[in-house]
Amino acid sequence: MGKVALITGANRGIGFETAKALGSSGIELMIGCRDEAKGEAAAKDLQALGYQAQAIVYDANNAAQSADAIYQAIEQQYGQLDILVNNAGMLAEQLMGDNTSSTVTQDVLQETFQVNLFSIVTLTQTLLPLIKKSDAGRIVNLSSVLASLALHSMENSPVGPAKAFAYNASKTALNAYTIHLADDLKDTNIKVNAAHPGWVKTELGGPQAPMHVMDSYKTSLRLATLEADGPSGGFFHESDTLPW
Repeated sequence: MGKVALITGANRGIGFETAKALGSSGIELMIGCRDEAKGEAAAKDLQALGYQAQAIVYDANNAAQSADAIYQAIEQQYGQLDILVNNAGMLAEQLMGDNTSSTVTQDVLQETFQVNLFSIVTLTQTLLPLIKKSDAGRIVNLSSVLASLALHSMENSPVGPAKAFAYNASKTALNAYTIHLADDLKDTNIKVNAAHPGWVKTELGGPQAPMHVMDSYKTSLRLATLEADGPSGGFFHESDTLPW
């Protein structure tokens, strides 16, 4: 049996481009998407390219139920999972402009952390028994350069104008989970890393972003297909290591 990958939020944008790149490597694809119809449409597009792909419902706001259903589907069909790309995420604030730390609401904080952190922890923990059955398990957490406390705190910071607190803090927390999980799994064949795909022209990144979506898969693909001597517990953009 070939390798199997689950990519969440993969009906469009970075997730879909990542699925295409993994599919071109002969990896069987499971597309996690909240909207079943959109997921099925994305899977058909991937199948039209000659890739093995299927859609499965993943709702970050109902993470436990989604995770259990995904576990059952993978366990019954494949018996193991080789690659988990935690790509699904959300931004409820304006990415550039005002610092929202004094105005962000509890509702925005809770929703953002639910999608960008809590649901990822739930899904990953649920699927770990299947990932441990892989000869080379890989977990990729889609983070952001905006998660970097080192960059935000430096004088004349290059990310200074981007102070969407809920989004940034949720990604910082996801980086912390990445470090902790990598340490927890250091004696296994599983590698866990955080990926900054770039500032991408997506619904989240906005039209002013410099990177086209077709180039957005590169970091996730690299981390999802690392060799045995590759890093774990790191934060990367393509081949560059980013500061925490």
